[in-house]
Amino acid sequence: MSQSLSRRRFTLALAGFGAATALSPLRAAQAQKGPLPRILCFVGGYTEHGPPGGAGNGKGISVFEMDRDTGFLTPVATFMDIPSPSFITLSRNRKFLYALSEINDYDKAGSGSVTAFSVDTRNGTLAKINTVSSGGAVPAHLSVHPSGKYLLVANYMGGSVAVLPIHADGSLGKATDVVHNSGPKQPERAADNPEGNFAVSDHSSAHPHMIATDPSGAFVLVDDAGLDRVYVWKLDLATGKLIPAQKPFYDMEPGSAPRHFVFDHSGRVLYNLCEQNSKVVVSKFDPQTGAITQIQSVSTVTSHFRGSTLAAEILIAESGRFVYVSNRLGDSLAVFSVGMDGTLTLEDEVWMHADYGRAMMFDPSGSFLFCANQRSDSVTAFRVDRETGKPVFMNHFTAVGSPTTFAFMVADS
Repeated sequence: MSQSLSRRRFTLALAGFGAATALSPLRAAQAQKGPLPRILCFVGGYTEHGPPGGAGNGKGISVFEMDRDTGFLTPVATFMDIPSPSFITLSRNRKFLYALSEINDYDKAGSGSVTAFSVDTRNGTLAKINTVSSGGAVPAHLSVHPSGKYLLVANYMGGSVAVLPIHADGSLGKATDVVHNSGPKQPERAADNPEGNFAVSDHSSAHPHMIATDPSGAFVLVDDAGLDRVYVWKLDLATGKLIPAQKPFYDMEPGSAPRHFVFDHSGRVLYNLCEQNSKVVVSKFDPQTGAITQIQSVSTVTSHFRGSTLAAEILIAESGRFVYVSNRLGDSLAVFSVGMDGTLTLEDEVWMHADYGRAMMFDPSGSFLFCANQRSDSVTAFRVDRETGKPVFMNHFTAVGSPTTFAFMVADS
């Protein structure tokens, strides 16, 4: 399935993909030709205490050290005092880690929870600070607002999104806002499914699956996989309240289940991954108004694919030249090239070498792409060719029970 990619296709204008940013600690050390700092990887997933039907084999949050030459992960420690940390994220200064617990019994209201940890930036050791309600049942995603003042949470089964204040010591406060989505019932399957796709997505009610800002931080976007909508808000930094944008939501293909999204580096092109029909919807994004205008919908599986597949994660390369998608039931990694106008071309579909690949993430150097394979109880690594975008399997499996999420950190010396 592989094919060579034209370099001419990837001659991108710098204005379209953002200006250069300050050097990361890793790149600063490379520029000075000094010893490279350690790269630490945090992995979370499902433990035996999870939502109904969501229990897994994980033990908590595992910490690994990555070999910069091979991408191999060596175990360092596991923090076990947390149930089903199925999504984690680091603060921008790397001093704090936030982990949701994908449960529905944290309190009498049947909510999930979010735990704040302090991080030893030299060795990745975690110390629990506090735990609060996520504002709804079975949270699926969280992100730190660029201001550093708030943590944004999407509660999948609760049908809600919540704003949690972050205090100076990294601890979390009670939600300043909880918004419940509502809308008409959607079909279980999309009309433009891949042929032979018998998989369904839950459209019984609102199911927010991802919450994050656009690159400027001006707008908060939410993918609701149950209502097939993308919601757009502004966040009042003084009150922690969400304010609907000029157009508060955008309807996607009925039954498509928008799951995760990523922006290009200019912040003007939005790539939205739909789970049920395994499509990437490419849209223009107006950073002034939050308006979304669709320009393309492209399949994450090749034309000869037949059968069930549910798309899971979407990433954009540091160069902005490639987009990657994981197909869970198809056990494949889709590789797209990015055109001058931001549209995508499916160039390759690579075998994951494992079962039910979900979350993916690049290491801080951008040399390796890692995939969390929930049903294979493993993490796999691919070396990525920066010129062609092709991922090459490293023939290495890291044993982790039911992994679903990553966070990488460049350690202090």
